[in-house]
Amino acid sequence: MSDIHGDASTGDHIAVIFTSRHSGIDVDGYDEAAAHMEALAADQPGYLGIESARGDDGFGISVSYWTDESSATAWKRNAEHTATQQRGRETWYDWYHVRIATVHREYRHPPNDTRD
Repeated sequence: MSDIHGDASTGDHIAVIFTSRHSGIDVDGYDEAAAHMEALAADQPGYLGIESARGDDGFGISVSYWTDESSATAWKRNAEHTATQQRGRETWYDWYHVRIATVHREYRHPPNDTRD
């Protein structure tokens, strides 16, 4: 898991909120693909970071952050990402839900925490 870069002064940016329930099928393949997607996303223009968690029950949430909506849309349309999404629908997820939001403000505790 990488953290969103920058601080509270980053200004408005986009959060792509992906919630899902893992099917329990091909966990190793999923983990490998997820790591590859995270590395690939990090090379995309407008990428700011990602935060992810998954519970023992298979429920997970990943929030990726982008400078603007066009950057988030370009990532959605990336050919490798599109192929991995298809595999996710066919194998890895019982269900998923995607929400796109604009982040207008953020803050941290403690204020200087960089979570490195």
